[in-house]
Amino acid sequence: MQNQQALVDAINTKMPFGKYAGTPLLLLPEPYVVWFKQKGFPQGKLGQQLAMIYEVKLNGLEKLLMPLLHKH
Repeated sequence: MQNQQALVDAINTKMPFGKYAGTPLLLLPEPYVVWFKQKGFPQGKLGQQLAMIYEVKLNGLEKLLMPLLHKH
């Protein structure tokens, strides 16, 4: 249950900086998330969430998880 909540939180967390500031992590373009994977995810919770989103995108699960995205 804790992992499920962590995933829902990651999906709905908004990117706090950069070109996509304010965009929910689930909606970030895949190349942007892959770039973070290659360069290294940020430290802390945001990095963990981006790593989770990377796995979601790698496995093509965005559409499946879209209903969990809060209206923004």
